[in-house]
Amino acid sequence: MRPVVIRCLLAVALAPAALGAARAEAAVEVGGVSFDARAQVAGQAVPLNGAGVFAPLRAFPFVKGYAAALYLGRRAATATEVLAQGGPKRLQMRMLLDVPVVEFVKAFHKGVNRNTPAEQHAVLAERMARFDALLEPLGTVHKGDRVDLDFAPGQGLLFTHNGKLLGPAIPGDDLYGALLLVFIGERPVNEKLKSGLLGKPA
Repeated sequence: MRPVVIRCLLAVALAPAALGAARAEAAVEVGGVSFDARAQVAGQAVPLNGAGVFAPLRAFPFVKGYAAALYLGRRAATATEVLAQGGPKRLQMRMLLDVPVVEFVKAFHKGVNRNTPAEQHAVLAERMARFDALLEPLGTVHKGDRVDLDFAPGQGLLFTHNGKLLGPAIPGDDLYGALLLVFIGERPVNEKLKSGLLGKPA
């Protein structure tokens, strides 16, 4: 009987750890959108770091523009930790209403200018224009659309709309880092969204 008792005690002792692992691997729902516990990026399974919702109108915070999730190779709670990581990354956006692409382009440029040093702007300008050129033909992103902004090591930024890859990769860790800072930098597009992406209470 003694081996049976030992096994039972071990099962009880290990149960909280197993439960914690299961929770860590669970999908997360925000804004009525469910994000998978892992994403396949550049041939690797990348775990979910955090998720949140962006409300574009301060006067009407109940109007949600999009839900977003950040996938990283390992857990990160600050922008510095996120940018220090190598390996594949994904920022996924799920639209909760129709938004003209021009608004995304404006927010992208404003966010980069606010969160990166002035001397870096000229270095990024040509590649930012290439990213704009991938977005603009869409005209409008619609409620229910999915946008994946991936970083693939050795390639760069990959832009996918509803599962369709648009254009070639745009190279540079610095460009992808600047894109992420729009969401998690010192002056993010939305503080609650930043907290969610970094796995903190929004």
